[in-house]
Amino acid sequence: MAIIINLDVMMAMRKKGLTELAGDIDITLANLSILKNNKAKAIRLSTLNEICRALDCQPGDLLQYVEDEDVPANADDDTSNT
Repeated sequence: MAIIINLDVMMAMRKKGLTELAGDIDITLANLSILKNNKAKAIRLSTLNEICRALDCQPGDLLQYVEDEDVPANADDDTSNT
C-alpha cells in the first residue's frame, strides 16, 4: 500500500508557492518540500489541518491511496499448506 500526497497539485490549483505556504502554516521549507515530493513517512494531523486550512481543501484532496503492484493480491493470506 502507498499513500500519495498530492500537495503539489493542490498548490498549483491554488496558485500558491512553497515559500508562501510554508509561511502560512509555519513549517520549514525543508519539511514542506519533503511532503510535496512524497518523501514523508508520516504527517501530523495538526500539519494536515493547517495545510487544508491554507489551501481551502479537504484531506482527501491531498491524500490518495494506491495499491502496490509489487505485492501479490494473496500475499497477506494465511491459508498456505506449508
